Amino acid sequence: MPKDLNARSLAIWFSAGHWANDCGPGALWIIAPAIAVAMGLTPGELGLLIAIHSTGAALAYLPAGILADRIASHGRLLLATFVWVAVGYAASALAPGFWSVALMLAVAGLGDAAWHPIATGVLVRLRPERRAEALGVHAVGGTLAEVTAPLAMGVLLGLFDWRISLLFAALPAALMAVAFIPVSRRVPQARTARLSAADLTALIRTWRRPAGLGIVATTAAYNMANIAILAMMPLYLQSAHGFRPVETGIAFSAMIFLGAVMQPLMGRVSDGIGRKPVILAGNLIAALAALCVWLFGDQTALALAGFALAIMSLTAIRSAYLAAAVDYSGHREATTLGFAFALLDGVGALGAWLAGLAANIELSLAFLLAAVLSLAAALISLPLAFARRGESGLEADQPS
Repeated sequence: MPKDLNARSLAIWFSAGHWANDCGPGALWIIAPAIAVAMGLTPGELGLLIAIHSTGAALAYLPAGILADRIASHGRLLLATFVWVAVGYAASALAPGFWSVALMLAVAGLGDAAWHPIATGVLVRLRPERRAEALGVHAVGGTLAEVTAPLAMGVLLGLFDWRISLLFAALPAALMAVAFIPVSRRVPQARTARLSAADLTALIRTWRRPAGLGIVATTAAYNMANIAILAMMPLYLQSAHGFRPVETGIAFSAMIFLGAVMQPLMGRVSDGIGRKPVILAGNLIAALAALCVWLFGDQTALALAGFALAIMSLTAIRSAYLAAAVDYSGHREATTLGFAFALLDGVGALGAWLAGLAANIELSLAFLLAAVLSLAAALISLPLAFARRGESGLEADQPS
């Protein structure tokens, strides 16, 4: 039996795997406007395409988390996600029309989504005292996919059409499927009792309490704001400021990179001072920045600065939200993270669709919507007493 990898080695491999699986979703931010042009889509239909992709991903998060808490061997599950992602995005590139493309993107998202609760569940189980930091390190891989993939897509779209470009976006997952085969045998097996129906009922009961519902509401509003900005920013830069795909990819990648390097740091800060200050600050800064884009976005420099600040702030606090969910639940890390990811990308998918509908009226209104949603996330979190490590959801279910 091969020797298990230690927590540090796993974090590196999992971050790399996260990057490979997330290259498809990362590429979609830049490819989606090209699909819209090729198919003659409205901003609302563009937002719907992104929302369907995110909704498809959301359907896999919780089942994958439950599966991870029932099966001891996680390495094989993680390996299977790379194959699913590679095949799914390749099929999307070959689909003939809007609805078939949207369906295949949703299917591809299922495989990518399944990776997240399984991998993060392993990491937070191995490092319970540094949950947000471990999640932040893992998140760097996914966020870097949203740096490298848009940049690569911007270049590729100058050479090929969107279909060929999307095929290239599936390549990292295909290569990682081969590289991860020996690693999959060395992922530590879970040593906790298998998840029962009673466990799942208790978990649901925990999240139905006021503090649990509060965390659900602030998490949903937060990611709706995040996805609203990410979905409409590339179209806005190209339509309002005449950016080419390669210039859009460079701008998008630079902004995501700022948030990526901040994630482990903000995770560590939230491990030390608590989740609430980090979540409040990130959302309020993003709300102000998005509001500035709505007011002054006709000036290119101010629009880029506003986008950069908003995206950096929202990206940096993602690990704090995930850690807050695990803190509150207190157990069953993979299932809890599956639930949290479903909230982030499932309910958050509405942000892309609503932003597209707002953009049908006026493109800049999408960013006013994002400002309102970020402000709502901050206000909802204000009265919440986020659980501390060692507390249960019930113990944290008191107003601050």
